[in-house]
Amino acid sequence: MRNLVPFNKRKDELLPIGFQNMLDDFFADGWPFTRSLAGDTFKIDIKENDNEYTIDAELPGITKEEVFLSFEDGTLKLGFNKEEVKDESTDHYIHKERRSSSALRNIYLKDATAEGIKARLDNGVLNVIVPKKAHADNAIQIEVE
Repeated sequence: MRNLVPFNKRKDELLPIGFQNMLDDFFADGWPFTRSLAGDTFKIDIKENDNEYTIDAELPGITKEEVFLSFEDGTLKLGFNKEEVKDESTDHYIHKERRSSSALRNIYLKDATAEGIKARLDNGVLNVIVPKKAHADNAIQIEVE
């Protein structure tokens, strides 16, 4: 039993490079053939109080120039587009996984207003504060006869 080692941890090279990672991805959580939207996009947390919504989005490795943020008709569109830097040098890669990627999340925020939205990217976390519309107190007293 001591000789049992996970297949992708064996020292001998039985399969081409990259095939082990493909097998790991295939047999990952959610097998068989179920993909999770949460696993395919970036993670977000949404908090609400009486005055505003606060959205925190995990965007590790993304710069503020790569972030896309817009607000229209109560929907906050939050995403990024990261382009791969082409390496034209003569480096000999054995394995390379970095590539271009993009993702977009649409978040409907009831009673949100576009005026005063603030966004800040700090240590891979995008923090967006979206104010709520001010509601007039329309309550009236009705006298009972």
